[in-house]
Amino acid sequence: MLFSERIYEKTQPIWRKNHAHPFVQGMGAGSLDPKKFRFYMIQDYLYLIDYAKLFALGAVKATDIETMGKFARLLDSTLNEEMSLHRKYAEKFQISQEELERAKPSPITLAYTHYMLHIAQNGTLAELVSALLPCMWSYWEIGKELSLMPGATDHDLYGEWIKMYGSEEFGELAQWCIDLFNELTLGKHEAELQKLEEIFLNTTRYEYMFWDMALNEEMWPTDE
Repeated sequence: MLFSERIYEKTQPIWRKNHAHPFVQGMGAGSLDPKKFRFYMIQDYLYLIDYAKLFALGAVKATDIETMGKFARLLDSTLNEEMSLHRKYAEKFQISQEELERAKPSPITLAYTHYMLHIAQNGTLAELVSALLPCMWSYWEIGKELSLMPGATDHDLYGEWIKMYGSEEFGELAQWCIDLFNELTLGKHEAELQKLEEIFLNTTRYEYMFWDMALNEEMWPTDE
């Protein structure tokens, strides 16, 4: 069994909760409150700024030119495709560039990105991939699942999001990360594999917390 298959199987309980989250399902059904999606897009924009740094660190830790180049492509895709979608949504929701620049991360956004960057800066390449993979992999699966819901890809607000993450192009990038993960874990001792499982599980949990944060528009409770 490939390590990605093992870890995917082990994390299915929380994985399915992520996919069934009311925020996610609300996008597919077109019933999500646009105000909540607006909050999500701002927080996700901030998230992607730090997420892109993981790919830069991946290029630094890579030991061959091909892998370095692929991480560079992922960095470019995040900065110029994913974040481009966010900028388009910003126009739809009348979010100015100034508002994006002044936006502050929620506690969950801050904790999630700092955890991944801590792993990436201090761990191995396998640990870095383990930290970043749940986001890419689950977004690809969510995009594909939601695209099967009647009218989901045609929705005025959420259709573009669903089409991008369910696309073949995004899927190719996610699959490359999965394949790299399998290569990096070949022959590793069980203790190392268990550490990678823990990292993967933690960022999968953070994915759920991010959806929950967006649904409830949660910032610092002391600021309320």
